[in-house]
Amino acid sequence: MDVTVFGSGYVGLVTGVCLAEVGNNVLCIDIDPKKIDLLNSGGVPIHEPGLEELIKSNREAGRMHFSTDAEAGVKHGLFQFIAVGTPPDEDGSADLQYVLAVARTIGQHMDSYRILVDKSTVPVGTADKVAAAVRETQAARGVSVEFDVVSNPEFLKEGAAIDDFMRPDRIIVGTDNPRTAELLRALYAPFNRNRDRLMTMDVRSAEFTKYAANAMLATKISFMNELSNIAEAVGADIERVRIGIGSDPRIGYQFIYPGCGYGGSCFPKDVRALEQTARGLGYEPQLLHAVEAVNFRQKALLFNKISHYFNRELAGRVIAIWGLAFKPNTDDMREASSRVLMELLWAAGAKVQAFDPVAMDETQRIYGDRPDLQLVDDAMSALDGADALVIVTEWSQFRSPNFAAIKNALKAPVLFDGRNILDGHLAAAAGLTYISIGRVPRLPD
Repeated sequence: MDVTVFGSGYVGLVTGVCLAEVGNNVLCIDIDPKKIDLLNSGGVPIHEPGLEELIKSNREAGRMHFSTDAEAGVKHGLFQFIAVGTPPDEDGSADLQYVLAVARTIGQHMDSYRILVDKSTVPVGTADKVAAAVRETQAARGVSVEFDVVSNPEFLKEGAAIDDFMRPDRIIVGTDNPRTAELLRALYAPFNRNRDRLMTMDVRSAEFTKYAANAMLATKISFMNELSNIAEAVGADIERVRIGIGSDPRIGYQFIYPGCGYGGSCFPKDVRALEQTARGLGYEPQLLHAVEAVNFRQKALLFNKISHYFNRELAGRVIAIWGLAFKPNTDDMREASSRVLMELLWAAGAKVQAFDPVAMDETQRIYGDRPDLQLVDDAMSALDGADALVIVTEWSQFRSPNFAAIKNALKAPVLFDGRNILDGHLAAAAGLTYISIGRVPRLPD
């Protein structure tokens, strides 16, 4: 099938390349000529495991193309995927200007039936606004061309997006037109072979499903972080508690790992957007507000532990940080806990030496050159002259470190584990003070 994808960011590229991988002819459109030039020259603007290789193979096979020509994009595909950004507005609600701009572009150039597929995360009612924008643009042209608008939310985890798309848990299609539902079923058939994962529902329910899913997962994380703070206060070990409650199939082990807060492009933005939607309808979402408040407080927890350990005397100290991305296997630093920690350390007069396997360039782009930030080439180099080590992102390469080498490199032999990925007993045996989340600190043996 011929498919057009508007937006060559995270969702757009993953959607486009996975659809091309199963044989479709995909044209990706973006208004940023630098991004299109990069993609056409073999580069990729984001870090996602497997993405660069898939784009290269599908470009070579002639199934994937990139362009800034929006008119060509509208004429190319029966399916017009809208996968542009919906950044938070000042009040936390989703900004739909880019989604509606694409809708108007499609309305301006379409001359035969098209299916507009909302892939971006959008509030309930967006499909109606997209349809209205297309109709208004057509009316200005003096034409009336048939089209449908479908809600098809993405459920992609950064770092595992290719696998999530190719082997989905579910495929949500929101439409009131049975014919359109069957066309989407045909498009998604290659991802639906061993069992039927495609679920059809009304458009508004599909739009709401995406927000509901992310809000539920964010709630599990914040609830576990709340428990971790209580566990630490009463002298319990939250990791043992996690295993105990996770064994209950009604709870499960997923998304109950305590830590220093969630970040990224989805959970923070979507929880706030759902809050604003509720308030706009006169409903006060108390639980959603609590989820966000707990996460906001949790992001400052590591700084508070560091400050307490050093008796609030942080000026002039050097803190080593392992992990800058909001999660492993991505260079995304949007709403990352590392950013909150670094900015609080800088405000207290401390310096930061940091390492991340892939997010160094993104950190440099965000903060530029500053005297209180040094980005180093490897994890151990971050410890040179440092007073303490803090682990913020649970990269696999940090999970089995040389504790003796860490102890010998640090001025003050203390390790703060913001993701509970290390064995405190081993750290203590090597002479380190080990401070984590929701557990009593381990002192040197």
